[in-house]
Amino acid sequence: MAPRPAGAPRLFGTDGVRGLANRDLTAELALSLACSAAHVLGEGGHHPTAVVGRDPRASGEFLEAAVVAGLASAGIDVLLAGVVPTPAVAYLTTALGARMGVMLSASHNAMPDNGIKFFDADGFKLADDIEDRIEDRLGESWERPVGSAVGRVRDLADGSQRYVDHVLAAVRAPLTGLRVVVDCAHGAASAVSPRALARAGAEVIAINASPDGLNINDGCGSTHMEGLVRAVLESGADAGIAHDGDADRCLAVDATGAIVDGDQILAILALGSRDAGLLAQDTVVSTVMSNLGFRLAMRERAINVVETAVGDRYVLEAMRDRGYSLGGEQSGHIVMLDLATTGDGVLTALALLSRMAETGSSLQELAAVMTRLPQVLINVPGVDKARLGDSPEVLAAVAAVEESLGTTGRVLLRASGTEPLVRVMVEAPTADEATSAAQSIAAVVRTALSLD
Repeated sequence: MAPRPAGAPRLFGTDGVRGLANRDLTAELALSLACSAAHVLGEGGHHPTAVVGRDPRASGEFLEAAVVAGLASAGIDVLLAGVVPTPAVAYLTTALGARMGVMLSASHNAMPDNGIKFFDADGFKLADDIEDRIEDRLGESWERPVGSAVGRVRDLADGSQRYVDHVLAAVRAPLTGLRVVVDCAHGAASAVSPRALARAGAEVIAINASPDGLNINDGCGSTHMEGLVRAVLESGADAGIAHDGDADRCLAVDATGAIVDGDQILAILALGSRDAGLLAQDTVVSTVMSNLGFRLAMRERAINVVETAVGDRYVLEAMRDRGYSLGGEQSGHIVMLDLATTGDGVLTALALLSRMAETGSSLQELAAVMTRLPQVLINVPGVDKARLGDSPEVLAAVAAVEESLGTTGRVLLRASGTEPLVRVMVEAPTADEATSAAQSIAAVVRTALSLD
């Protein structure tokens, strides 16, 4: 593969390299990325080690083989963790003193997609400049090791068990007496999440936990909550837990069938951490897309909120830079930095259910800590997003809505990072108010920023 031409788009996106497997993300690209990552992350070491894991999707089988070949050919010893959650790879990388971790997954995407995520020796996703170095070295000539200098490959047979032992540290109160349905999305959590919940004391009903390589995220998991809602109601469970394909997300369902989103989970965990004296600086980190109800609930309870751009990497960046311990997104990416280096759906589920157990409260009662304001999002395509911040018509439309809402709502406009698209989000006391306000602003954006 030739080096990236000047001005060409980055190969790495917001969460690794992702695309349609065997078309965008090929075996050749996976091998080249692995070689390049070995040169960047394995510099200066004799037989450094990499932990490699994957989710169950079929394309992960050949992509894993390509990644392993690339790493071993560059002198990296490989520990094959097999099918494990993304956060398990991050944890095992640090726990085993590996130089890097590699996860093959497209997270919540449909089965035909796949992706490659890299972790550094500390278990964190790579900074942009490190990704750029890896990308820039693609296709370069290098001296290949021979003989005993090539990497060796062995199975990490106890990787899942080590990870389960680790996440159980989040359980401050046994889950004895709790009946829990867990939707594993036919993904990487299919074995470990039910096992971890059962070991914590819960009665576990696992659904969508039979991956066949083709059914990952197919009408199930955190992006399709209907089946979990039905299962909770039919089984009389106390709660339901939903993961995505690589189990770095956790959403929930209470006993009444109501969905508990990432904002609500973050609020519950923030209060629990603060009560236990574990919430660093009495501060929680969220993104600009978090519901206004979350901010109001935290303010009422004297917990500070720091906002970041959308994306768990930006949440984590703020946490590391400023010494905060808890952060997350509405989508269910929750980072507990005292216990993990990335979003961890299994860890989040254990912490949430443990909070139920230690307080004796239902999930419905705990989630009532915040009231979700109706939130309406309208995408306006085919506009000049570069002029978003300079259009007097758009600025005036936003100001008018903000004045009418006062402190009871808010407006957020975001330019898409990849498309000629502007996202208009409005929160208001009622759904009708939010819809009307969002439509009025979207109409102005469509006219004022038209590309015609």
